[in-house]
Amino acid sequence: MNIKESIKPLAWGAAGGAVAAIAIGFAWGGWVTGATAGKMQEASAASAVVAAFMPLCVASAEQQPDQLVLLKAESTWSRDDFVVKAGWVNNVTEQYRQEVADACATAAVNGMKSD
Repeated sequence: MNIKESIKPLAWGAAGGAVAAIAIGFAWGGWVTGATAGKMQEASAASAVVAAFMPLCVASAEQQPDQLVLLKAESTWSRDDFVVKAGWVNNVTEQYRQEVADACATAAVNGMKSD
């Protein structure tokens, strides 16, 4: 019996199984690379910051009803800048300020009762 001949199918089977396991793991198993995991973590942190600070921003906006009327008159594209200039997101880190301002503007405008 030749040992080389009996090991060859075993080696090919192990290599094929490893490739199949990797392909299945990444395609359906939910495996991700380190870079993708980092991006997912950043997105999760950003959404947590928005969820935490947006109610505070809306409460600040509701304390200034005259500013809410002006906010509603602003175009959709410039509402987040209005919120930043109004100072309603001053307590938010610069990194997340625009995202919180955008969510705050949307919530404040949608929360207003129409006249």
